[in-house]
Amino acid sequence: MSKNLNQQRKRILFRAHRRGTKESDLVIGGFAKAHVAEMTADQLDRFEALLERNDPDVLGWVIGIATPPKEFDTDVLDMIKNFKYEL
Repeated sequence: MSKNLNQQRKRILFRAHRRGTKESDLVIGGFAKAHVAEMTADQLDRFEALLERNDPDVLGWVIGIATPPKEFDTDVLDMIKNFKYEL
């Protein structure tokens, strides 16, 4: 694993567990803990882009009460949606 990917994974794990709401910490942080190590570089980039968005937006997309913009309707969002059912 390249040093940059390792640093990106650490950064994502930190940010995913400190979202600001308990719900986001559980869903997004839990997903990150379970799946970041196996994600590709492109998936990590897409996940990091999701972390830039507000929690209510992302959680709305995950639970299906809002439609994500096309640029965020990705395999990573699908992975998070599926993860919420594993909780």
